[in-house]
Amino acid sequence: NKSTVKKPNEVFDYPFLPDIISTVEFNCSGELLATGDKGGRVVIFQREQESKNRLLSRGEYNVYSTFQSHEPEFDYLKSLEIEEKINKIRWLPQQNAAHFLLSANDKTIKLWKISERDKRAEGYNLKDEDGRLRDQFRITTLRVPVLMPMDLMVEASPRRIFANAHTYHINSISVNSDYETYLSADDLRINLWHLEITDRSFNIVDIKPANMEELTEVITAAECHPHQCNAFVYSSSKGTIRLCDMRAAALCDRHSKFFEEPEDPSSRSFFSEIISSISDVKFSHSGRYMMTRDYLSVKVWDLNMENRPVETYQVHEYLRSKLCSLYENDCIFDKFECCWNGSDSAIMTGSYNNFFRMFDRNTRRDITLEASRENSKPRAMLKPRKVCTGGKRKKDEISVDSLDFNKKILHTAWHPKENVIAVAATNNLYIFQDKIN
Repeated sequence: NKSTVKKPNEVFDYPFLPDIISTVEFNCSGELLATGDKGGRVVIFQREQESKNRLLSRGEYNVYSTFQSHEPEFDYLKSLEIEEKINKIRWLPQQNAAHFLLSANDKTIKLWKISERDKRAEGYNLKDEDGRLRDQFRITTLRVPVLMPMDLMVEASPRRIFANAHTYHINSISVNSDYETYLSADDLRINLWHLEITDRSFNIVDIKPANMEELTEVITAAECHPHQCNAFVYSSSKGTIRLCDMRAAALCDRHSKFFEEPEDPSSRSFFSEIISSISDVKFSHSGRYMMTRDYLSVKVWDLNMENRPVETYQVHEYLRSKLCSLYENDCIFDKFECCWNGSDSAIMTGSYNNFFRMFDRNTRRDITLEASRENSKPRAMLKPRKVCTGGKRKKDEISVDSLDFNKKILHTAWHPKENVIAVAATNNLYIFQDKIN
């Protein structure tokens, strides 16, 4: 499967516990890649420009900018610590030379401007070049300041802070296709913001019951439609997805479409409700389909068919027999993300043991690859991995009993135009690309 033959370009190491990567996101052109970590830091990587002398540099990314996005806070009214961990990063489409992105922790969303400066003004009248004020009696001529070249400096500055709108932890942010508004979602509510207005937002979904003891489900993810600015979806812990239309009513508690796959009664178990919870939902670039990730599988839904998904891909079905131990070590509550490639022909999601899975929707082929320093030497081909579930184990297979559940790939991103992928394996960021012939 040529689209999934990958080789590593570079491995970026985050050596400390606060630097565990919590989100990965390419910008709209794919030239920039942003990561957020548990320490509240955002690191932006920029793609190397391809040149005749450096053809092998295609796909290589270098650190472009690093800044502290969020700091730990304390809510004194609720005696609650608010950690600085970055939950989501979303890029805004580029309008000028600067780049803008939204970053969110549990309670606060910030709009950042990332800009370059390679010139400085010299020749001021009232101050010397070192910044000290000149004696006014010594100023006898009028000077016109001029711009002089300087070493390139990348500045990250906060332009807006959107706070105090979420009682519960923010799990999603999504920029609308009108590029003026965006959604933010927590466990029980979804708010609509205008990018220019920070002191108020509009609550468009509220599933909080009058009596919290009657609470049966929570919102797990939400995303705007890529082309229709009035439509958005949100998923729930019950394995359902609701499509809402903001033209129908100001409060979208009544959905327009309801997507749910009927459960097979013969396969029901104690863990059924937990593993059916949807951890991520993503629209395809075309807007025709959406993809959902639950604990064991990825499903592709046609927006015109609500009763069942059109495609179902098993990510790690071999873990079904391990659900009891996964429940005991809390791994069953891990929230895996999923992503589309630029043409919607392939999808990717993560698994345990630093494995990640890729599915080709046209050929129905799939492949399991591993992101690890031992198996990912720069410019070496990645070998497909296979998991043995029982009986005799072949030479290249790994036993399901020897999988490391502490090594997990929760966050992945796919370049919007090319076969370049970013994979976050705990505190390492791996970037893979197609084989260069």
